Amino acid sequence: MNSAAVNGRLSVIGLGPGDARFLTHEAQEALRSAQDIIGYAPYVARVPVTPGQTRIASDNRVEIARAEEALRLAASGRRVAVVSGGDPGIFAMAAAVLEAIDTGDPAWRDLDIEILPGISAMQAAAARLGAPLGHDFCVISLSDNLKPWSVIETRLELAARADFVMAFYNPASRARPQRIHDAFALLRRALPDDRLVVFAKSVGRAEEDVIITTLGQADPGVVDMSTLVLIGASGTKLIARSDAPPFVYTARKAI
Repeated sequence: MNSAAVNGRLSVIGLGPGDARFLTHEAQEALRSAQDIIGYAPYVARVPVTPGQTRIASDNRVEIARAEEALRLAASGRRVAVVSGGDPGIFAMAAAVLEAIDTGDPAWRDLDIEILPGISAMQAAAARLGAPLGHDFCVISLSDNLKPWSVIETRLELAARADFVMAFYNPASRARPQRIHDAFALLRRALPDDRLVVFAKSVGRAEEDVIITTLGQADPGVVDMSTLVLIGASGTKLIARSDAPPFVYTARKAI
């Protein structure tokens, strides 16, 4: 192993859904010890400032360039932290870093690299609701930046037919305002109108808002990039409470 691999380190870190309470101790220690913090600008802004650290913020569509920069710095002997929201392995920077290693400088494969888990938006929303992921579920990104919409449609159709609970990441943005409407149109053809739907916005932040509705009544127009969308399965149920928000859970026994 070369000296860069011995002295440098790249940590790929999940910051959780927003509130510092969701940040793991392991992630906190790695962030404090890093010399360079690299990531999408809003995520870098969430990292507590440590004197002497370099902070390198970039746009959200330059994941591979960001990963390559982090790898070059680690190869030079720096301790580098690449940050993502939620968990870095769920539609986030861990895959970009590994893709950069796979297609880049062969020496990068021998670097000291660690991928530290974080609490995903899906997990945070599920815990806030109760246990909607208590039985089989799948996670689908509605972004068609890296795959054609036809592939997403096929996955939605098959997931609905298989009776999975579905969690949607990247459901809508200013550049893709129509896709969430297209997804709901497809699901309304495949599933009953009374299927439970949850729009969980900014869970763990001050602006948190959780909307529990049904497929027939849901308004996909309220969805934005900070929204985690959950589509229930046939076994997903609502437990009403008199003085508190209802619980949502999915029965452990398949129906």
